[in-house]
Amino acid sequence: MQEQVLQKVKQYIAETEMIKPQCTVIAGVSGGPDSMVMLDILRRLQGDYECSLRVVHVNHGIRGKEALRDQKTVQKICEEWKIPCCVYSYDVPRLAAEWKMGSEEAGRMVRRAAFEEEKKKCTSSDRKIRIALAHNKNDVAETMLHHLARGSGIRGLAALKPVNGEFIRPVLCLERNEIVDYIKETGIPSMTDSSNLEDDYTRNRIRHHILPLMTEEINAKAVAHMAEASELFRQAEEYFKAKAEEMAAGCADGAGTYLLDKEFFAKETILQNYAVREILERLSGHRNDLTAGHIRQVQKLYENQSGRKISLPYGVEALRCYEGVKLQKKTEEVSERTEEVQGLNMEGTTSWVNESFRTRIFPYLGEKILEKKYTKWFDCDKINCELSVRTRRSGDYMIVNQSGGRKKLTRCMIDDKIPGEIRQEIPLVAAKDEILWIVGGRISERYKITSRTEKVLEITYQGGSLE
Repeated sequence: MQEQVLQKVKQYIAETEMIKPQCTVIAGVSGGPDSMVMLDILRRLQGDYECSLRVVHVNHGIRGKEALRDQKTVQKICEEWKIPCCVYSYDVPRLAAEWKMGSEEAGRMVRRAAFEEEKKKCTSSDRKIRIALAHNKNDVAETMLHHLARGSGIRGLAALKPVNGEFIRPVLCLERNEIVDYIKETGIPSMTDSSNLEDDYTRNRIRHHILPLMTEEINAKAVAHMAEASELFRQAEEYFKAKAEEMAAGCADGAGTYLLDKEFFAKETILQNYAVREILERLSGHRNDLTAGHIRQVQKLYENQSGRKISLPYGVEALRCYEGVKLQKKTEEVSERTEEVQGLNMEGTTSWVNESFRTRIFPYLGEKILEKKYTKWFDCDKINCELSVRTRRSGDYMIVNQSGGRKKLTRCMIDDKIPGEIRQEIPLVAAKDEILWIVGGRISERYKITSRTEKVLEITYQGGSLE
């Protein structure tokens, strides 16, 4: 098994050209089975490429003694195998609170920071740098199912690439059972993260329940087939991205404006989708917060009469003109948005601009509080006036703690690192001057669900991120 796996990975590295001769490979090693097998394979293949190998281990400051156990295991094996190892320690719970994000996202950020720090130690060398991550085929399948359930385009189903810039995934060709068998045969030490055994995270529920059910009762090769499908999605994504770049170049006028004419809107919808996204990314300089909803807004605008316009994230606007739809950065003269206010139906659907909000009220029976970016739960019993959907106004505020402390909305947006150019565009759920929800971000502390909640108001923003 060991030799078979070794040859399989060696062939995969050759096919993808992920490791070049005489490069430096920085391996991210957690101490779990995936990363320990990856490290063992890399050290065995090291001589074939005359590459240098070093290890980064990140202690997230979350699991106490267990995390320290993992750290010592990695340090010990690196010492035994004579591989340089550097440990980076972060207080992720504290940083997540400071950065106003979940611990998983904060964890990803500190890992990136650790790799960047390690790269600086290699700057004196002219060797190319590769950062090795220990994802396998099961991770591909889990990611696909996760993205598919939340809502995804081809990009999300393409899941994990074997090579993504300087990041490489040498064991992406292996299934988890192959890794487990490799560990058993070689006796390489590996640690189990106890948080991976719990069902608190969606990915763990997919890993523990959905994938086993698929492989046991539908097809034993389900994981392999999903990995193959992911590769096909990746190829499709690259093709449509290339076509989008061609179309975007054809729409540019050279002055920072793009005209989508009749010929553009006669093309297949999927090509329009990719091209509009490409143009929005070029104009805004951002990729996040550009959603399928924004693309649909641009397409619907073409159906309207000349003179209509819409505001898009990061200071971009779309204008319906005689020739078609013009996309551009806002000028000073048109940078102010006309406020649109709409009363929120407490049960049903409310249209707002080119999007909508869906609401429902139901009894609270102690369910786990929903944690989604574009669907939020509120304590309905504490809402004592009509709600509206609008953009920000002078005097807006939010309740930021359980004792009723308030903070200006502008200050909240600054603290949450919301770019200034999009603050006026973000929809808000408001009760007069009090903001219940910055859509896509935080909600008021006053209306959060507690053990005393009897009725829940659920609000879903239609057109949120599909990632």
